[in-house]
Amino acid sequence: MKYIKSQMQQLIKENKELHTRFKELKAEHDLEKNNALKALYHSEVADGGKYQVAYQALDQPKK
Repeated sequence: MKYIKSQMQQLIKENKELHTRFKELKAEHDLEKNNALKALYHSEVADGGKYQVAYQALDQPKK
């Protein structure tokens, strides 16, 4: 699975819990938006993370 910034932004937009976690990460670690996105991807999405299935679903073509 590959990190795609636009997919990660979409996932955060659609998930209130993830959006809150994103804001916390930015503030807690004084990260820029792009770095916070990548950190959230690696902690919550990649390698069987809680939001992996939702992230992968964004990659599927709309029917």
